Order: sequence, then structure tokens, then C-alpha cells
Amino acid sequence: MDGQGMLGLWWTVPTGLALVGYGSSLAGVTRPQRAVWVTARVVEVHQPDHGDSKRPGIPVTVAFQDPATGREFRLRHAGKNGHVVETAWVGREFPVRYPQGRPERFHLMLDMWGETRGMGGPNCTVFLLLVGLVIQAFFVWGWPRGLICLGGLLFLIVAISRDCQLARARAALLAESVAVPGRVVAVTKDVYTDGEGDEIVNHAPVVAFTTHEGILVTALCREGIPDPSLSLDRDLTIHYAPADPSVLTPDLDHDRRERATSVRFIVTLLLAGIAAVAAGVISLYHLLPVT
Repeated sequence: MDGQGMLGLWWTVPTGLALVGYGSSLAGVTRPQRAVWVTARVVEVHQPDHGDSKRPGIPVTVAFQDPATGREFRLRHAGKNGHVVETAWVGREFPVRYPQGRPERFHLMLDMWGETRGMGGPNCTVFLLLVGLVIQAFFVWGWPRGLICLGGLLFLIVAISRDCQLARARAALLAESVAVPGRVVAVTKDVYTDGEGDEIVNHAPVVAFTTHEGILVTALCREGIPDPSLSLDRDLTIHYAPADPSVLTPDLDHDRRERATSVRFIVTLLLAGIAAVAAGVISLYHLLPVT
């Protein structure tokens, strides 16, 4: 197959997949749309063992009622069924979905944004198509048009990004934060291998604290605790949002810097998009024949 045929295949297959995905969503037959959605309540929190992996998050047992039969199910969630729970307490509620008649195959969802209509797959396919368009623009239409297309892609990423919105929401919640004593009750350990074969060890402390309302919270703290590998049994101060105890940090300044980094990244993408479009337009103008 020549290059033209490969290019045609590249555009045909993802486009077909995207159309099938969007058509299924409009018809209401995607897996999330056919699933049963209910609210589950945490009835038991299981503390990770010291030295365990952080990948399963905080294991919890959730209870929910199947609306079709009225039967209540109590099932354990440890990161394999849906999203990972990083902050848990008895009584916390999560949306869960499962195939009709199969509650044991539930998926716990932390964020329902874009999840209920099954649009994730088609949207990813369209993004791949746009990346392909940018590559084609550089090699087929010339680098000025390639820069313009690249700038447009960066604008799209900025437009659909939720980083700034989430950073503002987190800042507003932590502005009303209260401080309580906490303790590191375990330290997770994960070993990774880099491209050169060297081992990289990552530690994430698990902290426990009690809110002013008497709720015992267990949370995985990926950031904000110095020397995490040596932090077991360390006493510290936890700042949490009374409106949502899952919004917490052991270091307000560190959390503020992390939010600022997220916002700067989006701003950098926006500026890069503007620069790419401007450079492409200027170059294209200079390449046009003078009449």
C-alpha cells in the first residue's frame, strides 16, 4: 500500500469509528447509557497496608440498592472497578453504574463529566483525527499551514481543558479550610523502571484525621509531605474544606503552587497557540506571490 492509500486508511477508519460512536450515543445504546446508575454509600473503609501499592487507592466497601429487585448489595472496591478512591470516610457517597442484572460488575465513578453518554471513545478518536490533520498540514500543505493547524489544535485543548476551572474551585474551597491534627498511618510503595532500566521508587503516605464533625477520614497524599518514605507515624496538620473533606492538603503553600502550575501550563498552551497561528499567517503572507 502506497502513502496515499495509508493516508486514506488513516482518515477512513478513525472517522468511521467516531461516527459509529456518536451515532450510538444519539441512539442511547452505549454501555453507560444502557447501564443502571445508582448512588452507593461507603459503609467501611479499609486502610492500605504499609508498603502496598498506591494504585488501588483507599479500598472501601460500598452499599447500594438494585432498583430492579430492591436487593441491597455490599461490595468491595479497590481501584479495579472504575475510578480510584483517594479520600474515603464512612457515609461518603459515589455514583456507580453496572450492567442490568449484574450489580457485581459495578463501576464506581468519581467524576461523571462526559461519562453518562459514552462520548469518551468518539471524542478521543476525533482528537486523533485532528492530530493527523496537523501532521498532514506540515508534510502536505507546508509548514505555514501546519503552524496554523497546530495553533488551532492548541486552542481546542485550552477550550476543553477543565484545569483552570478545577483550580479555581479548589482554591475557593480551601479558602475556607480548617486545620486539624493528622497522622501518617501507612506509606505506599511503587517501583517503576525508566527507559534506561533504572528503578525509580515512589512513596505516597496514607494519612488519617478526624474532622470537626467527628468524621474519620483516610486519604492518600501524593504531594505535600516532605521525605514521604520516612513519614510513617509522623504527626502533621491537615487543612481540609468543611464543605468537602476530600479537598485537603498537608501544605497550603505547596497546594497553591501546584494550582498555579496547572494554570500556567494552560496559559502557556494558549500563548503557544497564538504564536503558532501568528507565525503561520505571517509566513504564509510572505510566501504569497506579489501581484
